[in-house]
Amino acid sequence: MRALIVGCGYVGLPLGAELVRLGHEVCGVTRTTGKEAALEACSIKPFTADITRRTDLDRLPQPFDWVINTTSSSQGGIDDYKRVYVEGTRNLIDWLAGSPPKKFVYTSSTGVYGQTDGSQVKESSPTEPAGETGPILVAAEKLLLEAARDKKFPAIILRVAGIYGPGRGHLFLQYLKDEARMSERGERLLNMIHRADVVNSILAALKSGRAGEIYNAVDDEPVSQIHFFHWLSEALGKGMPPFGSETPPSGLKRPVTHKRVMNRKLRMELGCQLKYPTFRQGYTAEIQRLQDAGEL
Repeated sequence: MRALIVGCGYVGLPLGAELVRLGHEVCGVTRTTGKEAALEACSIKPFTADITRRTDLDRLPQPFDWVINTTSSSQGGIDDYKRVYVEGTRNLIDWLAGSPPKKFVYTSSTGVYGQTDGSQVKESSPTEPAGETGPILVAAEKLLLEAARDKKFPAIILRVAGIYGPGRGHLFLQYLKDEARMSERGERLLNMIHRADVVNSILAALKSGRAGEIYNAVDDEPVSQIHFFHWLSEALGKGMPPFGSETPPSGLKRPVTHKRVMNRKLRMELGCQLKYPTFRQGYTAEIQRLQDAGEL
C-alpha cells in the first residue's frame, strides 16, 4: 500500500517506520521544515505542508491507498487549534474527494467525552465536553462522520487517550521533577495509552476498521491518580506528591473530567493487541529506558 501520514511526529514517525518495515511505501507530512532527516532515516519520504492551507495539499503526490491524520496543534492557541482540527480536516476531505483512499484514519481524543461522574464511557456515550478544546474536536469528528455518511468518505476515528512513552507523559514527568499534585482526594480517573499501542491501534484500524466508525484507543485499566502515584512511588522509591491544583499540560483550558473510557470495541472488533495493556507494563518499560540511558 501507499500511505500518507499527516503530522508525522511523535506518533506518526514510529507508525511510518512500522509501515515501512511491513513493506508499504510511506510519505510523511510535517508542518515545519527541519524534520526531513528523521523521516528519511526511517525510509519515509518527507514533505512539508500545512493542512490549514489548501494549496499546500495540492503539491502532495496523490493518490494514496491509506491516509492517516495524526496532526496536533503544536502552537497551542485556540485559534490555531480551530484551524488545525476543523479547517485542516475540511481541507483534507476536499483534497481527497477526487481520489479517495481506501482508508482514512483520524486520531481524535477521548477529550470529546466530558463525563465527570466516574462512569464507564464507550463510543456511543454522549460527547458534550466543556471548555475550549473539546467542542473543536467534536466539530472535526462531525465533519468526518458527515463525509463518511453523505460522500462515502472512508473515515475511521480513533479517540486516543492520554499518550505516554519516551519523553511523554505529563503526570509522570511532573512527578520526576517533584511538581506533581493530586486533585481533591486523588480519586480522579486517568485514561492512558502507550505510544506503541497508539501505533498498534492505527494499524488495526487500517486492517479492519469500518468507514464511519469510532473506536476508543485506550489501555485496559483506567486508574485513579492516587493509585497511579502510589505505584510510581513504590517503583521509584520516591514519596507521594502532595494534594493541590493540577497543572494542565498546555496553556489551553481543558476542564477536569472523571471517566472510565472502555476499549472493548477496539479489542473485539479490530482485534487490536496491546503491547502495554496497563500503565504498569508501559511505565516499567519507560523507567527501565531512562535508567539504561542514565537519566534516572
